[in-house]
This record gives sequence, C-alpha cells and structure tokens, in this order.
Amino acid sequence: MSALKSVLAAALVASFAAGAPRVVELPGKSPLVTLRIVFTTGAASDPADKPGLAHLTAEMLGDGGTKGLTYKQIVDAMYPMATSVHVYSDKEMTTFVGETHRDNLEKFYGLMRQMILEPGWRTDDFARIRDDSLNALRVSLRGNNDEELGKEELYNVIYRGGHPYGHEDLGTATALQKMTIADLQAFYREHYTQANLIIGLAGGYPPEFAARVKRDFAALPEGVADRFDHLPAPPAMARNQVTLVRKDTRSVAWSLGYPIDVKRGDPDFPALLLMTSWFGQHRQGGRLFVRMREVRGLNYGDYDYIEYFPRGMNRFEPEPDLARHQQIFQIWIRPVEPANAIFSLRLAMFELDRLVKNGIPEDDFQKTRSFLSKYINVLTKTKSSELGYAIDSLYYGIPNYNEYVKSALANLTAADVNAAIRRHLRADRIEIVGVAKDTDAIRAALLGNAATPPTYNAAKT
Repeated sequence: MSALKSVLAAALVASFAAGAPRVVELPGKSPLVTLRIVFTTGAASDPADKPGLAHLTAEMLGDGGTKGLTYKQIVDAMYPMATSVHVYSDKEMTTFVGETHRDNLEKFYGLMRQMILEPGWRTDDFARIRDDSLNALRVSLRGNNDEELGKEELYNVIYRGGHPYGHEDLGTATALQKMTIADLQAFYREHYTQANLIIGLAGGYPPEFAARVKRDFAALPEGVADRFDHLPAPPAMARNQVTLVRKDTRSVAWSLGYPIDVKRGDPDFPALLLMTSWFGQHRQGGRLFVRMREVRGLNYGDYDYIEYFPRGMNRFEPEPDLARHQQIFQIWIRPVEPANAIFSLRLAMFELDRLVKNGIPEDDFQKTRSFLSKYINVLTKTKSSELGYAIDSLYYGIPNYNEYVKSALANLTAADVNAAIRRHLRADRIEIVGVAKDTDAIRAALLGNAATPPTYNAAKT
C-alpha cells in the first residue's frame, strides 16, 4: 500500500478515536459507485424482552417503503438501473449496501437516502417483513439449514445467561409476534444516530458528493453511541458440554468451540489468523479438510474460524462489516453420515489436541505465511469489499487491513504462532453442538465411550 494510503488510514483511525464525523472514502476511476451506510448497532442492543428488534428495524428500512414511495415504487425505480439496496445486521453493526453506475448516482442515491432517513413505517410493509423474519427463523434456519442452525446455536450456548450476544439476530418467534411498529420506531430513534453512523463511499463519484451525503445524514439526531467495549465475559466453562438439537435430517452436523480473547488489532490476532489458515481455512483445504475429507472421505469439508462467519455454505470469503468485540474459536464439521458422527467429532478433537500440543511445523508455517500474504488480497478484490474492510479497520482502530496483516506476517515466526496457540487454544472445556435425527443414539454413544471406527458403504483399498 502507498505511503499516502497509509497516512489516510492513520487519519481515519485518529478521527474515529476523536469522535469526528466518520466517513471512509475510497475514490477512484471506476464507473461504479458503492455506498456503505453502517450503523454501529445491532442485536447486542436488543432489549432483553425484544430479541430480534434490531434485525426487524433494519429490514423495515431496507425492504419497506419511504414516506413518499411505496416499496413497489422503489423496486420499480431501481429495476431499470439493475441495482438494489442490500441490508444485513449482526451483533454490533447494521449495514446498508448499494452500488450503481455513476450515470444513475443521483437517482439511486435519492432512493437510498429516503429509505434510511425517511422510512414510511407502513403497516402492510411491517406485516410482510415480520412474516419474512418468522419464515427465515422457522423455515430457512430451523427447518432447512442444519449447518447454520448448529453454528448459530453454538453462539447461543457459549453466550447463554443473558449475555448481549446470547440470542439469534433474527430473535425468537414469540418476540417477533409481539413486536409493533412503535417498537421499531423507538429503536430507530435511539440507535440510528450520527454517533453510530459510518458513511462509506467508493468508486468514481463526483468530488462534491461526499459532502452532500454528510449534510444529508446530519439530519439524524446526534445521539449517544452504542458501546460494546465493556461487554460481560461469557460464562466460564468447566468441562466439555454437548448440546444436541433433534431434527428430522439424514445427516449429523457438528459445530464446536469456545471464546477467545482475541480480535483484530490485538497482538496475537495475526498469529491466530495464520493458524486458522493452516488448520482449516474456509474452502481452502487445511489440515482438518485433508484429514477428514481427503483421507477418510467423511464429508464435504471441515474448517475453523477465529471470527464470526455466517452463511459459509454459500460464500467463499466472509462478508465485511460483521465486527465484534468478542469472538470465538470454532470448528465446523459439515454433515456426516450418522454412523460416522462420533468418529468425526473425535477426529476433529484429536486434531485440535495435536495442534495445541505440537503447534505448526516450520515448513508448514513458511508455506502458510506465503499463501496468506497473497490470499489476503482476495478479500478486497471488489471496491465494495475493500470499502467494507476499511470501515471495519476504522471500527477496530487498525490500519488498512491488507497492510496490517501483511506487515504482521512479515515479522511472524513459527515460534510466535505456536506460542499464541498455547495461550489461546485448548482441547478441553469445549462447547459442542450437534444437529441430528437420532439424538438419543448419539447421546448414548458419547456417554458410553465405546470405540467408534469409521464405516464405509464399500470396502476401501
């Protein structure tokens, strides 16, 4: 990265710390213009009796009408421009993303601005969006997606006991059914404020456009920033614990992990990032993948994470703007046949124990560092993703993410990585979640502690 960009990144971090207007700009010559409007609020700000309120409010803005336009009119207006506004929310961030050709910028921005600043709060929109959220919770997550259900339930059990992270972003069916438009309006007034706002712009927009966006969003109340830097610690774990979710499914999906006190900007983050890449980087064939899929043919893939990575079955790279102050170490075992469920879990835990005890060999460290220093560019291959990572860097108080990681990797040694592994990883006191049909059989097998060798439909050579 150029020296000028380094200076700009440092200035962004300084402005964030000083409470100045938070605007991230990546101007360029591209005919496409990307807008990312991020509010640093989310499910961690849900009232205790209204889980899902942040998500429902965001959906009401992103998929509802404005004061002057119905939702259908907005869709019809955006259709000829081949664009839309995509909204997603997490624990600490709610993000609105739009991209358009600069020839359509005025019209598109006018629509996007109204959606966020002038919501219509129509009853028909509210009923439709609430039904969509209920269906996403009951059908898409709990009914159709064993893997995502297991991953989300892992977070719920790790952060149980009233922790702000301890519920699904979608909320609960009971809470959603009780919510009213007045609840959404109250959340909007309190949390959609300048104090929580980060404006992101990238591409070939006119020089005066950024100033205009800042002026428009100055209409929001100043407010008080949501604070997530003093979250309570997750409950302590004394032993391995297994949660089994009974579901009519042909396979068994496992997710397991525990909290780690490491996030971007912390001294050990680059070391654990390299560990993750070697042990089980998403879709990249790490050691877990090799030992479980390639050698034994147990399933489609096996991965590990040190940052929240939702919707992994549909994505090759994580989405930006999912920043969190607390993260977990997680292993995701994609569905296996029930006969091999216990063996696959034991194998993953064996490999984790081996990692903690032995670390990463020097030769593998060198290869992984070389790979990761190049792969990191893939994460910001589009202007939209580059802008998203720049916003995350602002939030975490670090320089440009690519520069931050590459610089740290250049100075890492295998000893540094293995020391970080010993400090933060362990092979016991693990939360384990399994989604399966015959949970009674799995429970009996786990408690019985008998041998569970893998089985195959045909003889292996």
